[in-house]
Amino acid sequence: MKTPTALLIEDEALPRQRLREGLATLWPQLQVVAEAEDGDQGLALALDLRPDILFVDIRLPGLDGLSLARRLKGLAHIVFVTAYDAHALQAFEHGAIDYLLKPLDDARLGETVQRLRQRLQWPPAQLANWLQQWTPPVLDAAPVAATPLRWLQASQGERLHLVMVADVTHFRSDNKYTCAVTAEGEFLLRLSLRELLAQLDPGQFWQIHRAVVVNLAHVARVDRRLTGMEVLLKGSDTRLPVSQSFQSRFKPM
Repeated sequence: MKTPTALLIEDEALPRQRLREGLATLWPQLQVVAEAEDGDQGLALALDLRPDILFVDIRLPGLDGLSLARRLKGLAHIVFVTAYDAHALQAFEHGAIDYLLKPLDDARLGETVQRLRQRLQWPPAQLANWLQQWTPPVLDAAPVAATPLRWLQASQGERLHLVMVADVTHFRSDNKYTCAVTAEGEFLLRLSLRELLAQLDPGQFWQIHRAVVVNLAHVARVDRRLTGMEVLLKGSDTRLPVSQSFQSRFKPM
């Protein structure tokens, strides 16, 4: 019997690692042939490698996950990976595909593996008609927790610390983890920046770069330079770059 193959298309390193490790544990026979960090790269790899299964994040740089699925049509069995809650994803239950909610849960991933094992006996479903009828939730912002985080459990070296969220000047994506920066130093969180952002107060914490979220309470001013826009923090020489896609947030009221 042919060894099943999969392609992981996810722009954040930590969720991608969790998915890869979870699949290796729950489905050791599955061969992950490649990984992609954006939709355009994912599309090219899918067309070149022709994997049996695609794990696709809905929110991707460049070509988003839904557009990628439309282009691939019936090429592979598609599992969407998303940070949206189950209520917003009820439409997936009626399609010939599955979904995984972030942060990934081992039990839920196990259910997906079982479904995929069965579905590999048949050709991939044609998703074009279903995707045209389904209206996705607004993708401009990650979902916000009902009660924003006030404290964080973070590590510094071998020690575990309780860090007050209000004391964090900014968060920075650091490979597999997120770094919380305070006046007392830097602390590591075992969360991706996207997972963390969903639990923060959106009125206080703004994403200003793909890898940076800033606490507005610690912003002294915003400077426009020839090289772009920068945020200067209070009582510090720290300057944080603002990506062009986020600069409109700082336009004068």
